[in-house]
Amino acid sequence: MNLTCLLVDDEPPALEVLTAYVQEVAHLKLVGTCENALQAFAVLQQQPVDLLFLDIKMPKMLGTDFLRSLPHPPLVIFTTAYRDYAYEGFELNAVDYLLKPVSLERFLKAVAKATKTEPSPVPVEAPAGPNPDAFLYFRIDRKMVKVMLREVLYVEGLKDYVKIHCAVGPTLVVKQTINSMEEKLSASNFLRVHRSFIVALDKVRTYSPSHLEVAGQEVPIGRMYRQQVGAVFR
Repeated sequence: MNLTCLLVDDEPPALEVLTAYVQEVAHLKLVGTCENALQAFAVLQQQPVDLLFLDIKMPKMLGTDFLRSLPHPPLVIFTTAYRDYAYEGFELNAVDYLLKPVSLERFLKAVAKATKTEPSPVPVEAPAGPNPDAFLYFRIDRKMVKVMLREVLYVEGLKDYVKIHCAVGPTLVVKQTINSMEEKLSASNFLRVHRSFIVALDKVRTYSPSHLEVAGQEVPIGRMYRQQVGAVFR
């Protein structure tokens, strides 16, 4: 059984090792390599694959969260330096869980397991939007205010505060940093596009290399974020 595969890891040396291993196996066809989940998502939109070699602890989004975002995930072999995620990995029906540094012998055993497992024939679709019932609470004026994630358009950072722009109701000002907001929203349908802005992906109307349009408002794309934003909207 021939399997197309994609390597996802934020460590270049790990990608080099896995690439070399894949090239040793005749029935594995390497589709590409990615440094983070957003790049992997862009590849999967263009070409579904049979098997993912997926790191877990990566910037922007954990590999486990990325896998949960895929409605029809391919077979997955986790590759990580951390034992702590093993239980969660197998809860997600991973074929195998490889600890770095990965030996060729251990790699081949994992591939053998994948070969015996029927890959999903269903094409990969875009990740679903946020759970319509998902929400967060924020302290505003000595009260805890419930915010439904489906109503959030974008978040704007202002030093130690953020402004949460919503489709319904007033803009909310919360004493919290943009970095902490990014962590809270990392498993949902949101993307950091600028050091001061996080947008809801399903609310983006238009995209250009320098700006996004969300609900009639232009949101700038920071130079450091252009590559990952382009990977999503390519």
